[in-house]
Amino acid sequence: MKTITTTEELAAFCDRAKGQPYVTVDTEFLRERSYYSKLCLVQLALPGKDDADAVLVDPLVDGLALDPMIELMRDESIVKVFHAARQDIEIFWIDHQVIPTPLFDTQVAAMVCGFGEQVGYETLVRKIAKASLDKSSRFTDWSRRPLTDAQKTYALADVTHLRQIYEFLDRKLEQTGRRRWVQEELAILMNPDTYVTHPEEAWMKIKTRSNSPRFLGIVRALATFREAYAQRLNIPRSRVFKDDALVELASTKPTNMGELGRSRLLLREARKGDIADGILAAIQDGLNCPKEDLPEPDTSRDKLQVNPALADLLRVLLKAKTESSGVASKLIAPAADLDAIAAGERDVPALTGWRREVFGEDALRLCDGQIALSAKGNMVQVIEL
Repeated sequence: MKTITTTEELAAFCDRAKGQPYVTVDTEFLRERSYYSKLCLVQLALPGKDDADAVLVDPLVDGLALDPMIELMRDESIVKVFHAARQDIEIFWIDHQVIPTPLFDTQVAAMVCGFGEQVGYETLVRKIAKASLDKSSRFTDWSRRPLTDAQKTYALADVTHLRQIYEFLDRKLEQTGRRRWVQEELAILMNPDTYVTHPEEAWMKIKTRSNSPRFLGIVRALATFREAYAQRLNIPRSRVFKDDALVELASTKPTNMGELGRSRLLLREARKGDIADGILAAIQDGLNCPKEDLPEPDTSRDKLQVNPALADLLRVLLKAKTESSGVASKLIAPAADLDAIAAGERDVPALTGWRREVFGEDALRLCDGQIALSAKGNMVQVIEL
C-alpha cells in the first residue's frame, strides 16, 4: 500500500485524478486533547482496483504541503465521495478554508435509498460490497508514527470499498429519481457556517432547568467565555469547565475567589489564574446585563396546542410513507415536526422540499380532512374522502 510523504508524490497522484469522475476520501484525526481536530491521515482512492489507485497521505511528515490535494478538493469536475462527511469537511474548512465540491455523502444517500437511519460504513460494506472490515484499529492513536500495517489496512479500506458503495448508490439515485433529495440534504454540509461555533451562541446548547432570563444571561456569559478561551488555546471546552459546573456557577453566582473555591464541580485548574478571572468576570457581565438585553427562553414549543389524536394519525401516516418509500422516518420527519404540524404549525422542514413530496402533502391533506387512513392486512392505505 502506498503512503505519500512528499509534495511531489501527492501532486503526481492528484494529476492522475484529473479527468476521473470521482475520488473517495476519508480522514483519521484526533480531537480528545484539542478544540479543533488534528489531521493525522488522509485516504484517497480513484475508480478502479489497481493498488496505485488508492493511497494514504501523511500530513504529519515535515515538508509535505497539502496544496495539490486542496486544489483537488476545489476541482468541480470531480465528485468527492465521503461517508458521514461532517467531521472530515470540518477539518478541510477549518484548516484550509475549502469545502470539497461537488460533494457526495454515502450515509445520506443510503438513508434516502432505504438502508435505515444513520447507517454505518461497516453495514454498507457488508450489504453492498459483500465484504467485512477489521475494526480493531479504529480507536488507535493516529498521531503516532510509524503507523502499523494493521492501521494502514484499516484506513485504506475506508476508501477502497467506498468506491463500490458510491457507484451502487449513485445508480440507485438515478433509477429512483432521488438525486435531488440528496443534494437538498447536502446543502447543510456545504455551508461553511455549519463548521463555525460563535462563542456568543454557545449557551444555546447548554441544558438548564431554569428559564429565568437573569440566570440564562449568566449562562450565556459563562458559555461565551469558555468557548472563546477553548478556541484561543485549542483545548477541549470540558478542560476549561464542564456543563454541570457552568450551570452550578450560574446558580451560585460567586463574586470572589473565596466563593469560587467552594464550587463542588469546578476543576482545580479553573479555581485560579486566567480561567478563574474569566469566570468571575463573566458572572459579573451576566449580573450587570441590562434587563432588555437578557436572553429570552424559547417557549414556542410549550405554547403548542398539540392535537394528540392528530399527532398519532400523522405518525401512522409517516410509518406508511416510510415503508412505501424506503426512506428513514427520522430523515423525513422527526417527532417534533409531527407535533408541530398537529398543532397547526406549517413552517417545518417536513413540509418543504422533497419531504413535502414524500410525506408533507398528504400530512396537510390529513390535517384538512381530505384523506383518511385504513388498515389492510399489514399495510396502511390512504383513502380519499
